[in-house]
Amino acid sequence: MEILFEDNHLIAVNKQVSDLVQADQTGDEVMGDQIKAYLKKKYNKPGDVFLGVVHRLDRPVTGVVVFARTSKALTRMNNLFKEHQVKKTYWAVVRERPPEVEDDLLHYLLRDSKQNKSHAFNRPKNGAKEARLTYRLIGSTNNFYLLEVDLHTGRHHQIRSQLAKIGCPIKGDLKYGFARSNQGGGIHLHARKISFTHPVTKEEVVIVANPPVEDQLWQEFMMQAGD
Repeated sequence: MEILFEDNHLIAVNKQVSDLVQADQTGDEVMGDQIKAYLKKKYNKPGDVFLGVVHRLDRPVTGVVVFARTSKALTRMNNLFKEHQVKKTYWAVVRERPPEVEDDLLHYLLRDSKQNKSHAFNRPKNGAKEARLTYRLIGSTNNFYLLEVDLHTGRHHQIRSQLAKIGCPIKGDLKYGFARSNQGGGIHLHARKISFTHPVTKEEVVIVANPPVEDQLWQEFMMQAGD
């Protein structure tokens, strides 16, 4: 478990493909249990350790996940997310070159709970929620393109659905139209950075996560980015 940030109020880790943020039908261990065990051992805490889930990433997605270590921090972080005071930046690898080098996307997403999928529409639709993001083309190889994505809304499978809608499904994402799966079941979508004003200290916090080191394509794009 790679710890990216830790203080008395928050802890952030770099999620890997196999990690679960929230319990699902598999019954697999969730990240919170691992983090609680780590905190309990490190600080020799008696009894139960408090840990609140601030936000979530889909299981096949990697990158920054922030948890709250106190109920006060959890409440305040929830408010920051609700008030859109948290900036989230993602990296996405696609095979098709996007229509523009940089663009703002606006779609209307309708969630299909049975398929666990969101469908993107260009116009408002009954029950659909507005979804907005900005993408920039920041790297390329012979076969793939790297997009940096800033989320302006937080919808179910938003980046996956919106990029697929413009003809750029994410590498490995069979659910949204990519032709082949990735080894290990992940997709090339990575929560690269999250920034916000600390809910207690009021200092500016910027947390950056590197993509999986064992993935050659990610490492090639890392070299292009100069990181």
